[in-house]
Amino acid sequence: MQTKDTSQESSSRPKGLLGVIEWLGNKLPDPFWLFVILGILVLISSWIGEHLGMSAMNPSTEEEVHVENLLSAEGFHKIFTEAVNNFISFPPLGLILTVMLGIAVAEHSGLIGAAMRGVVNKVSPKTLTFTVALLGVTGSIASDAVYVILIPLGAAAFKQMGRSPVVGAMVAFAASSAGFNASLILNITDVLLAGISTSAASMIDPEYEVGALANYFFVIPSAIVLALIITVVTELFMYRRTHELVDHDDVDYEAASFTRPTASHEDEEDVESEDVELTLQPHEKRGMRWASVVSIVVLAAYFAFLFIPGSPMRGEGGSIIQSPLITGVAVAITVFFLAAGIAYGLGAGTISSGKDVPEFMAEGLKTLLPMLVLFFVVAQFIAYFSWSNLGTWTAIKGSELLTHLDLPHPVLFLCFVLLVAVLNLLITSGSAQWALMAPIIVPMMLLVGVSPEVSQMLFRIGDSPTNIITPMSPYFALALTFLQRYHKNAGVGTLMSLAIPYSVSMLLGWFVFFLVWYFLGIPLGPGVPIR
Repeated sequence: MQTKDTSQESSSRPKGLLGVIEWLGNKLPDPFWLFVILGILVLISSWIGEHLGMSAMNPSTEEEVHVENLLSAEGFHKIFTEAVNNFISFPPLGLILTVMLGIAVAEHSGLIGAAMRGVVNKVSPKTLTFTVALLGVTGSIASDAVYVILIPLGAAAFKQMGRSPVVGAMVAFAASSAGFNASLILNITDVLLAGISTSAASMIDPEYEVGALANYFFVIPSAIVLALIITVVTELFMYRRTHELVDHDDVDYEAASFTRPTASHEDEEDVESEDVELTLQPHEKRGMRWASVVSIVVLAAYFAFLFIPGSPMRGEGGSIIQSPLITGVAVAITVFFLAAGIAYGLGAGTISSGKDVPEFMAEGLKTLLPMLVLFFVVAQFIAYFSWSNLGTWTAIKGSELLTHLDLPHPVLFLCFVLLVAVLNLLITSGSAQWALMAPIIVPMMLLVGVSPEVSQMLFRIGDSPTNIITPMSPYFALALTFLQRYHKNAGVGTLMSLAIPYSVSMLLGWFVFFLVWYFLGIPLGPGVPIR
């Protein structure tokens, strides 16, 4: 009969502030029910607002905005007849489904995993930390799968180099989670947040559209900056810290620093089930060659159609910014990953027949089912907020308060980033949190001269870094599991002591980098001035 290890269990229980965060987070309803409750509150508030005669002057249109009662015959008719349209016209919905079709093929054919392993296996010991960090940040193209792929890969790569596997796991966890909102490659996050921002901005300007490339000029260098921050924290802090944590039973870290270890037979048996094979097999190498060739061809065709004068894919008047390759970049992303994934699958043999491709697509869409369920209630909530004019009224009153306070933009930005970071400790779904905040923040900031693209980028800065220090995240538990493989007595406190330096450094470093970008006046994306 097995007995429960009470000391192990108690060491994994959050205490102090962490315990409070977990308790509060557990008290919050599931995001689905959270938005159902909020939708009901909006309906009730609309009735109260109309009876109180709540109104405000919209400075952008100079029209008076009155709160409309949705708990009326006309309101109920609208609620029922427009529910389906609210859902299917919700901006992120079609974009997310379209992009995922391509990414799913790249993931399930094995391209993304093989590419990560191939890169890690070829780097030198001195660049390993930065490479794993940059892979983790950019790995958000694989969405949540990046955690499952990269955390064991990072641990195995560091162990192979003679360094602490705990450090490798932490570098991968910090990069994948705290750097989730930055990437070298345009991905689902860009598309998802842009759609929500567009819906929120329409409360003030119905014609305003936030494109998927809205933050792209900034997030590319951000990925490199975050990888550098992770590297500095790792080399200056984590190396020393892990000597206090790791069960020293398989590697002499002082002697083996930056050298490949010669593990004993006993050590190999201890971690045999945990090691990740870094070397690509011949069929995987063949698949990578095929995918590389196809990727180069697709990218060359994309830029040729975009930049060659007289191209039929230019926008009105030969505009590059208005090109369908830019405005419809979600389709371009899909085509790229679809072509590369199919090429890899054919070369590696993971695609043996035509039916494999749609099956991979279906598997990818399955991962979106919880998000689609959430999108239905989010779309209704945003629609109610817009119909009732509560969103516009709140934004106008909030902007009047901000104007009265006359806060310098950097201070305003900092307050917003810190608010997002704190809320992220309790609401770990980035899409749910932005859907909750955007209908208020985006219009309010727009009215004080801050564009939706800037508000969206500030949200991204505040949202990611605290992902690794909230016990509410399911991947917090995943990281703890890998940590306990190498340090059996590790608990939540142990993981937190390793995660906090990354979290704080990335939050402050990324925000400072944004301020530098802001004061230099560099655009956030194509045709998106930062000021």
